[in-house]
Amino acid sequence: MLAAAALRPRPDGRQSPTAMSVCTGVRRLLAGHGCASLTEFTLASGRRADVIGLTADGCIWIVEIKSSPADLRADAKWPDYRDFCDRLFFAVPRDFRLDCLPESTGLILADGYGAAIHRDAPEHRLTGARRKAVMLRFAHVAANRHHMLVDPAGATGWMD
Repeated sequence: MLAAAALRPRPDGRQSPTAMSVCTGVRRLLAGHGCASLTEFTLASGRRADVIGLTADGCIWIVEIKSSPADLRADAKWPDYRDFCDRLFFAVPRDFRLDCLPESTGLILADGYGAAIHRDAPEHRLTGARRKAVMLRFAHVAANRHHMLVDPAGATGWMD
């Protein structure tokens, strides 16, 4: 049996400490809602979602993490995520200025200990074909990431 520390992925260096803290809180919130989640998930469009969650009933959530208003202003790609999820959220630190965030998305306030949904995301259901494609990609990425954690030398294939 592997130690729990051996199963923790190493930080990849792209995220600020604030973003990593928000991500931890978001993933705990999603787990509390019965969602399996993955981070840095590459969509078929080539865009990379910060966090994607899959609920027990097959609903797909994407959570875009913003660590500061400047981070939000620099991001013009977030509307593209709507085509790959049923609900789209922004997650920000608890001290983030909220009036600069779009009201057309859900809003999560988070820190390294947990998170809360401040505003629910409007639902825009995916078509059956798109849902199947995203769910299959989710399953393959999750299984391959797990394989890489428990057998790095033997893992091959589609990582993200």
